[in-house]
Amino acid sequence: MPSGPQGGLLGIVLAMVIWSVVCATTFCLARATASSDYRTFFKNLLGPFWVIFEAAYVLFMILILAVFGAAAGAIGAAVLGWPPLVGTLCLIGCIVLVSAYGNVGVERLFKWVSFFLYGVYAIFVALSLSAFGGRILANLTTPVPTEGWFVGGMTYASYNVVGAVIILPVLRHLRNNKDALIAGVLAGPLAMIPALAFFVCMVAFYPQIAGEALPSDFLLRRLNFPLFHVLFQLMIFLALLESSTGFVHAINERVALAYAARRGRMLPRAARVVVTGTLLIGSIFLASHFGLVTLIARGYRALAYTFLAVFVLPVMTIGLWQLWRTRIPRVA
Repeated sequence: MPSGPQGGLLGIVLAMVIWSVVCATTFCLARATASSDYRTFFKNLLGPFWVIFEAAYVLFMILILAVFGAAAGAIGAAVLGWPPLVGTLCLIGCIVLVSAYGNVGVERLFKWVSFFLYGVYAIFVALSLSAFGGRILANLTTPVPTEGWFVGGMTYASYNVVGAVIILPVLRHLRNNKDALIAGVLAGPLAMIPALAFFVCMVAFYPQIAGEALPSDFLLRRLNFPLFHVLFQLMIFLALLESSTGFVHAINERVALAYAARRGRMLPRAARVVVTGTLLIGSIFLASHFGLVTLIARGYRALAYTFLAVFVLPVMTIGLWQLWRTRIPRVA
């Protein structure tokens, strides 16, 4: 949004293209190296330097969980009038419950939340275009400076593209290299459809909406549909749950593989709960100390450059070289 409506759209398209390219390369490389978790993937990609990614990933995960926990608290306060801590604790309880059931629970959550998310966004866009269509069109066509859209798109793509390695545990459903390539190419557009739709709706209230901690609540109050307001915020809560669970599940699977290698048996469900709870509780204190907007403004950009250095650049150089070296059969 700081780059203006037109610059913001350019940044979104750039981020989408970066995601598709990096995800396609990552998925193909994961299949070629039989990597079903980020630890194995980065050991094959970076050798002994894989620990650099893990350190950055743990910091990023704590930051993300802190942001999501604060956002869940803000949703509970805005919609139901709860103290912020109550909404945060609800999110934590749901994450612990889903994560305890491993891949099966996580995959079911991903499937059903995704259907719900896209459906609610479709209704939201229809209502917003009906109510704010004139304002949106006027702001989209009004010339404003677009400086910074390229850096903004690169930054946004860099700290979000880490999702490509977070979901490695569920890539076991890919049957061949063609599946991996198609899944990677589709990842960018599918992930960005809601972002693009929401951004267009936000344009109606440019530039003041850029300073809102919950832009969705800002727009929903102006739509003045109380029932849909609750439905949308429920969707946001479930999206926070989906993303948070993905981060925690990646850590759980990394711990589970290390546990199985040392003990020769599966990680107990109780241990998954302990790992999840420890991560979440620590993140809550971080969120309560710094605040939601401060965490986003100060933390995301620094970690974006870190992931660009330890993930995106290595994948698009060393990773592509490894794919060429292994002579993966050409996709039919």
